[in-house]
Amino acid sequence: MRTRSKVRKRQQQQIRQTSAKSPNLEKPNPPIVTMDNNRTMAQLLEAPTEGYEDAIIVPEINANNFKIKHGLLNFVQNKQFFGHDKEDPHAHIRYFNKITSTMKFPNVPSTSVKLMLFPFSLEGAARIWLDKEPP
Repeated sequence: MRTRSKVRKRQQQQIRQTSAKSPNLEKPNPPIVTMDNNRTMAQLLEAPTEGYEDAIIVPEINANNFKIKHGLLNFVQNKQFFGHDKEDPHAHIRYFNKITSTMKFPNVPSTSVKLMLFPFSLEGAARIWLDKEPP
């Protein structure tokens, strides 16, 4: 009959034998990395803002008598993105692209029309974010 103490002694002997056979598993020291400059990671990840003006720049339109009608603005503003946590920005972009891809104007690139209309599809926190000055 085996007792608990005998079983424990046998387990401890097995552990000692396996640890004696295994190589040293201590963690090596991490290499020391030196940076050329002393900027923080947050500073390194900042996008350069010098020389940039507005985030959305509409290219020049060379068409005669082109203007966006009120009905089109109302159509885009029908489903605005407010920037709430429960809203899906990707779904808003898909909807916006679907709406604006149905419109064609002669001698006007569709990207120009989309860039003109996009600010009207935002409201609330999303509009504040768009109008905010870069850091």
